[in-house]
Amino acid sequence: MAFFALGIFKTSVSGEESKVGDSIKSTVEIKQILQAASVMELPAFIDTYAPDQRTGVRRLVETARKRLEALEKEMERIEGLRVYEEKYKDYQFICGIDEVGRGPLAGPVVAGAVILPKECRILYINDSKQLSEKKREELYDVIKEQCIAWGVGCVGPERIDEINILQATYEAMRQAVGALSQKPDILLNDAVTIPGLPMPQVPIVKGDAKSISIGAASIMAKVTRDRMMAQYHKMFPEYDFAGNKGYGSAGHMEALRKYGPTPIHRRSFIKNLTAP
Repeated sequence: MAFFALGIFKTSVSGEESKVGDSIKSTVEIKQILQAASVMELPAFIDTYAPDQRTGVRRLVETARKRLEALEKEMERIEGLRVYEEKYKDYQFICGIDEVGRGPLAGPVVAGAVILPKECRILYINDSKQLSEKKREELYDVIKEQCIAWGVGCVGPERIDEINILQATYEAMRQAVGALSQKPDILLNDAVTIPGLPMPQVPIVKGDAKSISIGAASIMAKVTRDRMMAQYHKMFPEYDFAGNKGYGSAGHMEALRKYGPTPIHRRSFIKNLTAP
């Protein structure tokens, strides 16, 4: 996330005007300045326009203060997400692991693995379920750009039916770790211990909301799977996979009863739903 500093304004205030340098700023112009300002520019904006007594400008200054307070709270929250990363800081490459898609009736289970830099503080990382689709997509790109390494693993419906969803989840997680360009020294996992991996592992219950590394992995897995389900929607539009992501929504269940299962349905999940 790029920030840049705001230049220092020379300010004088007279009645209904803010004077910045040699130009007089209207409330509309000041609003435009605020809308274009990055969070790092807010302190200078507040200092510049706080003396202005116009009601509209005072409201804009208060808006800037609230944005700044929200940023400070978010920075504090991110620090709280680094507790486990700090606890295991003696390990050089700490990898977060998470999965999405254990519960749906259709589609794959997908796991994400992410190694973040030691001092990484990407704002707004969280359990992917707590984020909007737009925010997940934004963070997906930021994580890809700033991480040391990331990988995903994907296990499809046939394999899920063959070995069960838990074993399929482990398999997807092993795939994600194997896809990393940098071998991790330790894994921080969301709740589970993954069989068949040689490095130390730390299972953390609700880890995607407690560890920045696991939260990042959750986002990578969620965006990957959602994009896959959007593609499946184009193949099977009757089931609204883009909307329900394969979960058992009312519309999905109705389509399943009307049209029967698709090749991406998990037979072991729907056998009682499609029985005569």
